[in-house]
Amino acid sequence: MANELYPVFLKVHQFETLIVGGGEVGLEKLSFLLKSSPQAKVTLVGKSIKEEIKVLAKAHPSVTLYERAYFPEDLTGMQLTLIATEDHETNIEIQEEAKSRGILANVADTPGLCDFYLGSIVTKGDLKIGISTNGKSPTIAKRLKETLNEVLPDEIDELLQRMREIRDELKGNFGYKVKKLNQLTSSLVSKKSIDNEN
Repeated sequence: MANELYPVFLKVHQFETLIVGGGEVGLEKLSFLLKSSPQAKVTLVGKSIKEEIKVLAKAHPSVTLYERAYFPEDLTGMQLTLIATEDHETNIEIQEEAKSRGILANVADTPGLCDFYLGSIVTKGDLKIGISTNGKSPTIAKRLKETLNEVLPDEIDELLQRMREIRDELKGNFGYKVKKLNQLTSSLVSKKSIDNEN
């Protein structure tokens, strides 16, 4: 079966996000979100909140913590929710409530209940690559991330900045610019260029 996911890159700092769960999985979800989007507006609710989450929240003023039980009202005004409690039944209840309100939900370790997945991400400056295994194997996604991090040079961000300058300086219509930029970058992926590197 084909992977039918459509990858998008969200400006998460423009959304209101709720994380339910203050344990290890909640920490993982919050850390992942803030690593890609340090200004993300996040509300985290948990009966008990790990100290590492509290430390992370202190470093990110856009994160609000409530150390208490979850209430359905916590979903009011949210666009995204990451559900990471220790109780599967509670996770299902929250997901159903989110769905009834039209809020996109990610339920930890339950791909069938997720509207979206949090894939592995490779970041080199402005270059960001998302990796998804359609929820089948986070381990393979992690290994691919490690490989791409090693293979892609840090200088690729410098190249991206230069390409933008070149694009802005090019005269002509859109078609001409695309053709010219394709010519300039063709050596990046040519077999001959790769063979010469090796």
